[in-house]
Amino acid sequence: MECGGKVTPQLMMAVGTAVIGSLQFGYNTGVINAPQNIIEGFYNETWSNRFSEPISQTTLTALWSLSVAIFSVGGMFGSFSVGLFVNRFGRRNSMLMANVLAFIAATFMGFSKLAASFEMLIIGRFIVGLYSGLSTGFVPMYVEEISPTSVRGALGTLHQLGVVIGILMAQIFGIESIMGNASLWPLLLGFTLLPAVLQCALLPFCPESPRYLLINCNEESKARSVLMKLRGTEEVSEDMQEMREESQKMMREKKVTIPDLFRSPTYRHPIFVAIMLQLSQQLSGINAVFYYSTGIFERAGVSQPVYATIGAGVVNTVFTVVSLFVVERMGRRPLHLIGLMGMAVSAVFLTIAMALLDQLRWMSYVSIAAIFSFVAFFEIGPGPIPWFIVAELFSQGPRPAAIAVAGFSNWSANFLVGMCFQYVEQLCGPYVFIIFIVLLLGFFVFTYFKVPETKGRTFDEIAASFRQSAGAGSDKYSAPEEFSTLRGMQTAFTNICERMGRSQELSEFQRGTVIGCHLCNKSSRDSCIIRKWKCVGTTATQPPSGRPRKLMEWGQQMLRRIVPRGHQLSAESVATDLQTSCGFQISSRTVLQQRVSWNGFPWSSSCIQAIHHQVQCKALDAMV
Repeated sequence: MECGGKVTPQLMMAVGTAVIGSLQFGYNTGVINAPQNIIEGFYNETWSNRFSEPISQTTLTALWSLSVAIFSVGGMFGSFSVGLFVNRFGRRNSMLMANVLAFIAATFMGFSKLAASFEMLIIGRFIVGLYSGLSTGFVPMYVEEISPTSVRGALGTLHQLGVVIGILMAQIFGIESIMGNASLWPLLLGFTLLPAVLQCALLPFCPESPRYLLINCNEESKARSVLMKLRGTEEVSEDMQEMREESQKMMREKKVTIPDLFRSPTYRHPIFVAIMLQLSQQLSGINAVFYYSTGIFERAGVSQPVYATIGAGVVNTVFTVVSLFVVERMGRRPLHLIGLMGMAVSAVFLTIAMALLDQLRWMSYVSIAAIFSFVAFFEIGPGPIPWFIVAELFSQGPRPAAIAVAGFSNWSANFLVGMCFQYVEQLCGPYVFIIFIVLLLGFFVFTYFKVPETKGRTFDEIAASFRQSAGAGSDKYSAPEEFSTLRGMQTAFTNICERMGRSQELSEFQRGTVIGCHLCNKSSRDSCIIRKWKCVGTTATQPPSGRPRKLMEWGQQMLRRIVPRGHQLSAESVATDLQTSCGFQISSRTVLQQRVSWNGFPWSSSCIQAIHHQVQCKALDAMV
């Protein structure tokens, strides 16, 4: 798709508008930290006014921990709901609708002081967590689907760039002289309203994902029009052809549910990769480094450690930009490996420096350098790559469910680290980073052996590689999935009926034998029959006898009951036949064991093979 690989103003506007959601996520991640003491004072004052006694330290700690952690809980729920929105409302409209949550959250948090209610602040944090969880799914999906293959990784990195810019904004605005003070902290928390207003104003001028329009909505003319605007050229034939091919495959690919991701061997490998990449981000120790940074800067003699922390945020941003420019040259996998190993080495130096900090004062400077190095390597690989590579690993059908699972994994790990780290730190002290070193090395090994390179490959090519690896690693044949949607069933059955109606040279028993052999190919013995009747089914003039005859009879029954010759089936009648009138049950015993090439037959063998996937006879053992 090189012809459409340039970056156009329309494309950058769409990506930039979407990334406002990423900025919101980053801002609300970091905004609560700077005014901690002031907000705790607000909690104490509110409690005293209500109950005429000061709040206990235990209750105050619990309320503060809840205020921080509830954001991740909201993110878990939000990320898990991504598929519900994008499949029903589209990518762009889902982002637009999510801003309602940002408005509500900003109102709750911004007016919590005026209402003297810390409950409003906590509820607002939960709602903005819902919004952020949705955004971490919507934004990467939208950006990946509108981007040309040649720059997909670079534009995908913009999601993480938006996150780190949001964190940096929160750190700067949280300075006491700006908004991190007793009078302006509600504005600091309510600031999330402004980016939401900006995104709502810009999104109507951004296009819907062309992949969604063509593959999900079957609106080819709209998809072509959107592509021409995004690519800045009328020559979008390669993009359209690639999407058509994916659309045809999606007709055989069901709307995958979350359990299906773990049941199917085709999806099990990529979803495991997606989850592990998300865990490699959250369990890398990046949050722990920022937790320690202020104390380390104080020991190093930095008079204003908050500014040094902002300096770490600047490093965060700069190296995300570096990743943006090198990801399409070096690839996703090498950058992730470099990032993980660099973080592990930095963590080793940080552990040594912290252990010797009291004995050797100059070790504080080593620790500062290790912190900056750790942050830099994080943004080279584990920071940006897990977010957008998930969308690359899956085709259009399973992508929403996969992004929901990956996002839920990320938010869950974030929540666990936030809740458990302080207790682990008290137990291990400066040696807490040894845990992260072990985890980083483990993720490095996993990435080296299990994570594929996706640079320069189309979504369909990436999905095909997983299908091939799933087939190579299993003796069982994974059935085609044409019948998983009504549209797919209608197309598959209509194709069979039309082809059979024109195939007068094949007798009824020959057609029945073909389908019967396909449906009953469940053992090596049946495979021998298949090989024999591959020829006999096209040449014999008399019905077979013995076991092949039983195969033929069963195939004829399937023909009579499900695909009557020449009958044009509607989607509704197909669904009725499958679900009610046939009265068949699916049994794993009859799953095809190997793919058989039916050369010479005028209809699609994959369509015939797909029959067994949804319809199978209870009386199989009695007939065969």
